[in-house]
Amino acid sequence: MIKILCVGKIKEKFFKDSIEEYLKRLNKYTKIEIIEVNDVDLNNKELTLEKEKNNMIKYINDKDYIITLEIEGKQISSVEFSNLIDKTLINNSNITFIIGGSYGIHEDIKNKSNFKLSFSKMTFPHQLFRIILLEQIYRGFKIIKNESYHK
Repeated sequence: MIKILCVGKIKEKFFKDSIEEYLKRLNKYTKIEIIEVNDVDLNNKELTLEKEKNNMIKYINDKDYIITLEIEGKQISSVEFSNLIDKTLINNSNITFIIGGSYGIHEDIKNKSNFKLSFSKMTFPHQLFRIILLEQIYRGFKIIKNESYHK
């Protein structure tokens, strides 16, 4: 099973439609769950990160393989990403991807991470990034199953 734990809710219909499309496609390969926690809109970075951590921590299972999405993380190719998913699911029943809020992810959650992943040095809006992550997970399963998918 794959869980995506993220800060913030999706409001725009076009983002929701894209997310639903990838969830539908992924359903043939794995069970997938998106868990949204409320974002915290404070002008204090440390306090915001602390409150978001408290909202997220109850959904983090220590038995899960945790992948945090961080700008400082390791950048890998789509093929390497598919290998990471494949090998991880052999030894772990769940992978949990964690997408932070506008200030990122609290250090306590980063410290629980088994793999720190960066898609880019650029910053993306979380709504769009959720779609990018889902697309890469879908692409990863297509690669794992040796099924064709546009490049």
